Order: sequence, then C-alpha cells, then structure tokens
Amino acid sequence: MSKKSDQKKEMIIKQKFQKLSQEVKPKPKLLKNCINAFWVGGLICVLGQFILNTLISFGITKDDGAAILSIIMVFLGALLTGIGIYDKIASFAGAGTVVPITGFANSIVSPAIEFKKEGFVFGVAAKMFTIGGPVLVYGIGTSVIIGIIYYIFGVIL
Repeated sequence: MSKKSDQKKEMIIKQKFQKLSQEVKPKPKLLKNCINAFWVGGLICVLGQFILNTLISFGITKDDGAAILSIIMVFLGALLTGIGIYDKIASFAGAGTVVPITGFANSIVSPAIEFKKEGFVFGVAAKMFTIGGPVLVYGIGTSVIIGIIYYIFGVIL
C-alpha cells in the first residue's frame, strides 16, 4: 500500500508542477514577433533589390545581376554570421532572417564556427552541413523528380 500511495502523491505533485509551470510560463508576443519578422525580412529583400538595381545600372544584364546578387547576399550572410551580428538580428527578427538566402548562409556558417575547435575535418567539414544539408538534399531530390516528370510529359505532349 505504501508504494501505491507514494505513486499517487508523486502523480499529484507532477500535476501541480505542470499547472504551476503553465501559469508562470511567459506568453509569446505573437503579433510583435510577426511584425518584426516581416519588416526585417522585407528590409533584407529591399537591400537585395537595391543591389540588383545597382548592378543593372552598371550595365549588367538582369540574369547575370541575379546570379551576382545571390553571391553577394550569401557572402553578406556568412560575413555577418562570422562576426556575430546575424545571430543578434535573428534573435530579434526570428523567421524574417531565415527565409531569405542570407538565412541559408547563416545555417552553413554557424555550425562551422561552432565546431571549429574540433578541427577542420571532423569539426568544420563534418558539421558544416548539419542544418543546410537536408535543405540541399531535398531541394536537389525534388528538382530531379520534377525534371523527370517534366521530361515525361514534355515528350508525351
């Protein structure tokens, strides 16, 4: 009987703890977080559009400018991550920094910096794609499947 009563007391304590933790848990500021994500993500996109317009004004074609813009934005994301600024922006803006291409650069550089102390092979090289790797795998896999479907229906039609 003693064991059953101990289990019952333990269950009551767990329930009280869960109730108390739900009461004290801070409520997320959903609207504020959405607004911050929207304007910071938009600001990143405006910066990208400004760079593209500047490249076009120097006589670079739109297609070439888009390729150069991607390189510049990845570089900026990696640079800001490397000097510790991108993480501060991301903690403020949340998903607003994840969606643009700079977020991809951040997802590659952050693990590389974190595991640098383990060496270049087992640290940087092995851990660099822990976050970005699945994005690459599924992106490439999806493009292959869509390419096959396009090829089949292109031949039929």
